[in-house]
Amino acid sequence: MTYIRTLVPVFALCAGLTVATVAMAQEAAPAPEAATTLEDVVVTARRSGAPMWEVTRGEGTVLLVGEIRGVPAATPWRPDALEAATLRADRVFSGMRVQASFSDLLRLIWRSRTLASLPEGKTSADYLTPEWQARLSALEARYGQDYSRRSFLMSSGDLLTDRLRFNRNTTDDAGDVVKRAARRGRIKVEAVEAGRGDALIENLLTAPPESLVPCLQAAIVATEAGPDSLIARGEAWTKFQAPAVLASPLEHALSVCWPWGDPSLGPQLKAEWVKAVNTGLNETGVTMAVAPFNVLAERGGVLDQLEAQGLEIEGPIWREDQRQLQ
Repeated sequence: MTYIRTLVPVFALCAGLTVATVAMAQEAAPAPEAATTLEDVVVTARRSGAPMWEVTRGEGTVLLVGEIRGVPAATPWRPDALEAATLRADRVFSGMRVQASFSDLLRLIWRSRTLASLPEGKTSADYLTPEWQARLSALEARYGQDYSRRSFLMSSGDLLTDRLRFNRNTTDDAGDVVKRAARRGRIKVEAVEAGRGDALIENLLTAPPESLVPCLQAAIVATEAGPDSLIARGEAWTKFQAPAVLASPLEHALSVCWPWGDPSLGPQLKAEWVKAVNTGLNETGVTMAVAPFNVLAERGGVLDQLEAQGLEIEGPIWREDQRQLQ
């Protein structure tokens, strides 16, 4: 049980990543009786309270919903319009699915000692500069913790989930709202494929401590920023202020930690989202895609890649330089 508990902070960082052995999707259902125009769908979506972008190619339209995990209850948002938009969509992409067997999970638990500690004889001071070690030591003193021998993945997870508590006192995420609405409307929900569980587990278990230093540094900054930064991030999200969301310490930490920040795995997962969006654009009708916010709006993310294809994107600005063009 000790090793299982050590994995909780890790999976808390894996926003949008779902371990499953069976597709979490429903059978497609007939379209609602009351026909609505595409314009109605788009207008409704923009009032959702969650940042959303619309892109069309031919007869296919994709509504991209930028989801953040851990929306604070102190920054409430109105989900009714997002629910209505979901019910008018023909299909939904939400979350990522890992094809993991029971033996994969047992292997992860069995080898979780590797995840829990730094290599034998090493401490955090062997990898961090004196400045970063001093900042980590200050947090250790504040919270009565000892991170000197813990793996950086576990230390980062503990800082964000148990000290900053970013996933406590939260309200519904956009994905939760969309999935509930899709179930009511009998609309097919598909998870984007993330790959084989054994490959992902091997990637996690073999990551060298040096590669996880940026994650720990970002977790230190986010924890130092404190609860007020969580409120600011939530408010920016509800007001469609994409650059401000990306600039938040927590969002930065989630984007540079595993899996999104892994140099080999991160690009692979993001490419799957681009593939899913292009699948929607090749279909007739409306596809709703609920994707991690950073995957959509970061530099070189899905929105930038769609723009590079020459597609027109309607919705809030997602880069600061776009303000100069308005």
